[in-house]
Amino acid sequence: MKLQQLKYIWEVARHDLNVSATAESLFTSQPGISKQIRMLEDELGIQIFRRSGKHLTELTPAGKAIVAVAGEVLDKVNNVKQIAQQFADSSKGSLSIATTHTQARYMLPPVIHSFIEKYPAVTLSMQQGTPLQISEMASTGMVDFAIATEALELFGNLVMMPCYRWNRSVIVPQDHPLASIKKITLEQIADYPLVTYVFGFTGRSQLDRAFDSAELKPQVVFTATDADVIKTYVKLGLGIGIIASMAYNSQSDTGLVAIDCSHLFEPSTTKIGFRRGTFLRGYMYEFIRLFAPHLSRELVDAAAALTDSEQIEKLFEGMKLPTH
Repeated sequence: MKLQQLKYIWEVARHDLNVSATAESLFTSQPGISKQIRMLEDELGIQIFRRSGKHLTELTPAGKAIVAVAGEVLDKVNNVKQIAQQFADSSKGSLSIATTHTQARYMLPPVIHSFIEKYPAVTLSMQQGTPLQISEMASTGMVDFAIATEALELFGNLVMMPCYRWNRSVIVPQDHPLASIKKITLEQIADYPLVTYVFGFTGRSQLDRAFDSAELKPQVVFTATDADVIKTYVKLGLGIGIIASMAYNSQSDTGLVAIDCSHLFEPSTTKIGFRRGTFLRGYMYEFIRLFAPHLSRELVDAAAALTDSEQIEKLFEGMKLPTH
């Protein structure tokens, strides 16, 4: 049994049993992967994958268990490499992050700037996606950190830590009837066509709950994953917008007025998560601290040592978080 074979079955499972896509992602040949999988199955005396002709159709029950253990083994191997690199040169390495547009555009730039200044030899990469995609990338080890508001709780193998709370603002053109309103109501918002986030993005669920509780059904005419897109269509007169307050800047968002509506909606909490069992290098702790100063190395280690999300929530219960 070879580590390469375990990596192949893990990656094939992660690529929805598409051997061709797996080969492309690993920069190797499809026949080579198929051959190694067959050799592993012959050695173990069981089938890991069921087949229809040359195509893999599903994991066998034994295959599911083996792939799960293969993932754990590969995690341990990666940790060994990280430990060796930490002791060989603590200032060099790589860090990968998955996050949403809002975090990447409005919250992370100063953090990343400070991080790169302090660790110029660390290769930093960022991927954007839906909260579900982001969480899955961290859960499967594709990235080191996931930063999001939604969906992180869906993956039990993630250590999730609260970073800050935030709320929302209604944005309207300067000449809009609501522009002079000081304390807006849900009823006033529901009177106009609404432009906001796609469900599952940036605390959209809090929005829906508030309207449902008030027995109001706003006319959502356009949804997007990107606050900048929402602002563009508000400027075009498509409707009024609801975005994260952090996504509005009075200097750059000319022609728009933001009306605070934090009194209408429950605040949302942005979290940072990493896969349980991950060896965190020194610069990884520093990145977390730059993004969320209250998350000290000791607190991160305490969270990582806990076995489930409920225990982690209790660890941070009552902690006063920054507000943005």
